[in-house]
Amino acid sequence: MDTDTPYESLSPDLILSAVEQLGLVCSGHLLALNSYENRVYQVGIEDARPVVAKFYRPNRWSDASIQEEHDFAWELREQEIPVVAPQKDESGATLHQYGGYRFAVFPSQGGRWPNLDDREHLAWIGRFIGRIHAVGSARPFASRPTLDAQTFGVESYEYLLEQGFVPAHHVRSYREVVEQLLVGIRAAYERAGSVELIRAHGDCHPGNILWTDDGPHFVDLDDCRMAPAVQDIWMLLSGSREEMGVQLNAFLDGYYDFHEFQPRELHLVESLRTLRMIHYCAWLARRWKDPAFPRNFPWFGGAHYWDEHINNLREQLHRIDEPPLPWR
Repeated sequence: MDTDTPYESLSPDLILSAVEQLGLVCSGHLLALNSYENRVYQVGIEDARPVVAKFYRPNRWSDASIQEEHDFAWELREQEIPVVAPQKDESGATLHQYGGYRFAVFPSQGGRWPNLDDREHLAWIGRFIGRIHAVGSARPFASRPTLDAQTFGVESYEYLLEQGFVPAHHVRSYREVVEQLLVGIRAAYERAGSVELIRAHGDCHPGNILWTDDGPHFVDLDDCRMAPAVQDIWMLLSGSREEMGVQLNAFLDGYYDFHEFQPRELHLVESLRTLRMIHYCAWLARRWKDPAFPRNFPWFGGAHYWDEHINNLREQLHRIDEPPLPWR
């Protein structure tokens, strides 16, 4: 399998055959869902609700890492936390192989983005994330990575420079701003002191929280990893500093019902945002030989992109030194 075009042979027939080997009878309906890192499809099933088949990007995760994702999801489900976990076959297996691909099948569950301007919605989400973190803090991952300045910052920055993705006339300004940011990020971690790393969702943005009349449920643990608890909180905060403070307090009203939060982690909010910005750019670069990426991100790599990216990073230089968000 060509690692530059890993999904070239992932045909509709292969997808349906992979699902049917699990004993499911496909109706022939197949809908590609919005996913770039992996390939995800809604698959129609005869006389039953559709399922979602997720084909993992080859060579990204080890089998052990994927299994830890699945086991974590089921550990949460067993605590009646609304996380969408992969279905088990008759032997209890959740990770399957077919045609050279690793895949899992999930129940199809709809929903809409949560209303993060609603204090009750935020408190409701906070209660469930508090429960996720109570489970996640019980023991560490063995095979999944850690989110920190090295993995998301230094390694991403070095990759972009070494692989020549930064245009020559932007290299100096990019290097200067990122190196200043890395110093500031390390200082923020020092201000935060000893921060506990837990098994976290890792990518808890509003698109991964689907809301129904029964409340939220959480999807896509593909990026779960060891991280500070605040990693699963800051992406739910937006707007002005004052607005984020109001949102934070509403969220923590629910969170504290189930898990203790260390306020010193609030020193890391803008540092984690900055690391995500750097890492996202490197993620696009690492996937650029996959034809789906130039097709869906045509703006990446142009002069305008780098002007804007570097300016956004410069703005973060001030934010990572600000006092933490207020809380009560």
